[in-house]
Amino acid sequence: MTLRGRLTLFYTALLAALLTVVAVATLALMRNNLVLGIDRDLVDKYRQFTSFFRLLDLPPLGEAGSEDGAEADVPPQLSIARYLFPNVAIQFEELPFYDAETLVQGLAAADTAAKRRQFFASLRQLANSTRRRPIGLDPGAPITLSDEEWSRLIRAPEQRLFVTRQVQEPFQPVGTAVPMRFLVVLGPVQDDGGVPGLTRESFALTYVGRDLRPLNDTLTQLQRVLLGLFLVGLLTAGVGAYLLAGRALRPLRQVQRAAERIGGQNLGERVPEPQTGDEVQALAQALNAMLGRLEASFEAQRRFTSDASHELRTPVTAISGHASYLLRRSNPTEQQRESLNIIRREAERLTNLIASLLELARSDSGALTLTRQPILSRPFLEEITRELAPLAQAQGTELVAGGEDVTFEGDHDRLKQVLINLVSNALKAGARRVILTSSPQAQGREIRLSVQDDGPGIPPEHLARLFDRFYRVEDSRSRDQGGAGLGLSIAKGIVDAHGGRIWLESEVGRGTTANVQLPVGNVPALDDDVP
Repeated sequence: MTLRGRLTLFYTALLAALLTVVAVATLALMRNNLVLGIDRDLVDKYRQFTSFFRLLDLPPLGEAGSEDGAEADVPPQLSIARYLFPNVAIQFEELPFYDAETLVQGLAAADTAAKRRQFFASLRQLANSTRRRPIGLDPGAPITLSDEEWSRLIRAPEQRLFVTRQVQEPFQPVGTAVPMRFLVVLGPVQDDGGVPGLTRESFALTYVGRDLRPLNDTLTQLQRVLLGLFLVGLLTAGVGAYLLAGRALRPLRQVQRAAERIGGQNLGERVPEPQTGDEVQALAQALNAMLGRLEASFEAQRRFTSDASHELRTPVTAISGHASYLLRRSNPTEQQRESLNIIRREAERLTNLIASLLELARSDSGALTLTRQPILSRPFLEEITRELAPLAQAQGTELVAGGEDVTFEGDHDRLKQVLINLVSNALKAGARRVILTSSPQAQGREIRLSVQDDGPGIPPEHLARLFDRFYRVEDSRSRDQGGAGLGLSIAKGIVDAHGGRIWLESEVGRGTTANVQLPVGNVPALDDDVP
């Protein structure tokens, strides 16, 4: 993934995490606020209910009709209570013989699990026997507390507890339970005991509840709004981050493209320095400084190679000339003649090495001039085979030219030098058959010249370094054959100057194929009808 993509992904993921935290916090705060509002309302409704309880005179569960919740059996007291508390569910259960202190003492006395279960069972049985007709609840599905909730309620400072239940509404089909939140209170209530004018205080367990469906609907709508905002924000952030990252990285891409264009032939060029005042500008300045140092180093190396080659050429020529003169004009002994021949051969070898170094120096400095002209590939390859045929026949090697005839543009002499070098390498390797072929590539926009041999092949670990200067594979390119390890380097320089590429494919024991691929260039269209 590109740096632009990683930056976009990072910032989008960061914003997604922040939006998720904000959404979760918003939902949690909203739910807490809504629940607190419901709790406060339940406390108010409880106070109102206790103040109206004596006047309501709710009938016991077993009186005034059946307990199946049929609408026709609703007593008038419940209708009045429903009118006074339209959106509230209330369940009332008396706990005679108890008050807040005796409940705490009774719970403290139940010091074992069995005693606590028995204590809570007795409270539950007493509450069931004194339960009044509920308001807004199905009489057949009363609200009950677990032992743990009983314990928490009794221990609570104000003996109040909030619980959430799925309850059955009256006059609704079985199974249509709704979520409700209840305030459960243990406390005294003013009652007349069924005797008008008589007021007494009774200790009771009161449930006051509210339907949670409006709260859940509000939270659901809020979730949808937050989800929509999340998606829109995420999309906007992703697009914005992508565009901003592209804008921020544009100077870096310009530096990259400029750096990719710079090579050994054009070290004088420099990358652009964007006036951004940031790390990109500092990077461009550092690259330009490095290119300046490289240019100076390469120039010094080229100058040394060129000067040394020119200075060595004269004495080497003199050595070779004097050795040849002594061989022709004097009468040396056999041992002296052998020494003079060695001197002459090594002088010639050194002359070739100096010529190769000069060639590389011109290639490195960009002074390698090309005389481009149209070339017919098939006659070009046949010319090379004719020139090298005596050398091939001398070692029993078959030299063959073939392939398609393709017209391309190039320097005839330079490319001939490249192909002769490749064929000579194949002959030095001991190949018994060498085939030169040409073929069109890239839909006719390029041409490939290949030299294929059946020699011993080259190990894979050497292929990547064969174009390095002075590098030789000793097993297949012996020093006794006079190679200096510069031929392929010179060939690569010539091919690079043509805008092409050169590479080797080899398999040990099966031979080597050298490929030269060049652009066809601007060649004139040939009319077959013209004689």
